[in-house]
Amino acid sequence: MIKRYFSILLSLIVGVIAQKNDLKQEVTPETMDILCGDVFPYTCQESRYRSINASCNNLLHPTWAMPFTRNLRLLPADYADGIRSPRLSKSGHPLPLPRKLSTELNPNDVNVDKKFTLATMQMGQVIAHDLSLVNGPKGTPKNQCCSTQGKLDKDYFKKPLCYPLIIPKDDPGYKNSGVECLFPFLRTITDLDSGCSIEKGAATQLTVVTHVLDLSLVYGSNDSDASLLRRGKGGSLRFKIRNNQEWPPTVKEQYNLCNGTANVCYRAGDSRINQNPQLTVLQIVLFREHNRIAKFLAKLNSHWSDEKIFQETRRIMIAVHQSIIYHEWLPLILGLRNCYKNKLIYKTKEYVNDYDPLVNPGILNEFASAAFRSLHTLVAGNLKLVKENRQFPNSILRLGEHFFNATIVEKGQNYNDMARGLFTQPSEAADKYYDKEITLFLGRVTKNLGTDLRAFDIQRGRDHGLRSYIEYRTFCGLPEVSRWDDLLDLISPEDVLKLSDLYETPADVDLTVGASLEKNVPHSLVGPTFHCLLTQQFLRTRIGDRYWYENGNSGTPFTRSE
Repeated sequence: MIKRYFSILLSLIVGVIAQKNDLKQEVTPETMDILCGDVFPYTCQESRYRSINASCNNLLHPTWAMPFTRNLRLLPADYADGIRSPRLSKSGHPLPLPRKLSTELNPNDVNVDKKFTLATMQMGQVIAHDLSLVNGPKGTPKNQCCSTQGKLDKDYFKKPLCYPLIIPKDDPGYKNSGVECLFPFLRTITDLDSGCSIEKGAATQLTVVTHVLDLSLVYGSNDSDASLLRRGKGGSLRFKIRNNQEWPPTVKEQYNLCNGTANVCYRAGDSRINQNPQLTVLQIVLFREHNRIAKFLAKLNSHWSDEKIFQETRRIMIAVHQSIIYHEWLPLILGLRNCYKNKLIYKTKEYVNDYDPLVNPGILNEFASAAFRSLHTLVAGNLKLVKENRQFPNSILRLGEHFFNATIVEKGQNYNDMARGLFTQPSEAADKYYDKEITLFLGRVTKNLGTDLRAFDIQRGRDHGLRSYIEYRTFCGLPEVSRWDDLLDLISPEDVLKLSDLYETPADVDLTVGASLEKNVPHSLVGPTFHCLLTQQFLRTRIGDRYWYENGNSGTPFTRSE
């Protein structure tokens, strides 16, 4: 992958040197003017470069893929009241508690993958952050009924905006801890909350970053954020020099970006750069690579303006990013033959001119709230630092102890050691088991206990109105299910028995739960249902992006040699 990366990069840099200095600075609209994508009070202008906020990527539908626009759905939302109340069982009873499902169906165990390293998992998070970020509200007495100490508001059932993630009284992990709920689960802001019209009578969640693969996690998703990140000289991004190395700029107010105790808290195009050390490392790699290419282009083209260098560098970076994801990463997740079969990639050195202006590249709720989250099973709880001689030290980093605290990255040689670790340490296996570091110790609720990411994923699916697992099975062309035994074609007898003990009927099983128990498709890391949903999303993401690097009809495409 590294060899391919640099070969792609070199050809793009060489090709861009010959481009004319014809850049005109463009001002793109701010996202709050578009009312969740319903209006666009501006005129699109043809440009060689994609806008920061993805406006006018589609000239027929200029708000498609912009921040603060709606997620899409493959199937209509399923809310108990038809508008926003979380789904109930078919009988009208509450569904099983997510934490109970997590402990029963996704037990804590460590099975390492025999082929893939942690880089496979971590690249997945980079992609997720590039494509999606839900619009989370600030906690208020109306929507928050779980304290930072995990105490449940006894009147929570009287607050319609409140949806606490409750801990069972007999929970094996939190028993005798006093924790009654997991903080901080808040319902996602929807078009209904934002004063926009609601489609088909049901609320729809908004994504606050661009919906396309444009490295928004590096460059931002609006003009104001992007300007804060730019140095204004030589096309480079702002940086600080410490210990003779370039680091992203830091912020003093940490509570929005870090956990409040960090000595180092970075600013980037995405607010989650500090979420975990390995993510921080990869974001710094991207940040430094931009500045390296910009410096190279500035030296070769001394007559170019700061804006020209920045935009050409960004264009190269996005093209390399897209190429690696589709030609290197996706074949690992979905299988190479499946990628060719489903037209995610082609065996050609020519342009791939299947851009379709009628395809909305927007993020599917089923993708962001279920299918892509299934890769959390790959997360390792203990991170190994690897020295130059490829020796592992005796000490390790516990993921849960460095959540939203990137201070550890700059200590000693940790940055280099963690980067080597990403490409050396095996990923955890793609199975039903989760590392307890992310199901019991992630962040901190008490002195010794954290939260459960798996339970969060299940709760988020219900919050977003996802329909039941068996409905998505049918949508994906799999056999219909009416009895528990009908699930045995894809799920083990042991897990089907557990499902029948936890849920009243097969029609009640959550998409996030059922699909994660399926046997993996050969040569892939997911089962048939999630394979189908991931394919749907990544096909949309490519053919719905007018500026896709392989599109020869984009107006100013890369050359074939590039």
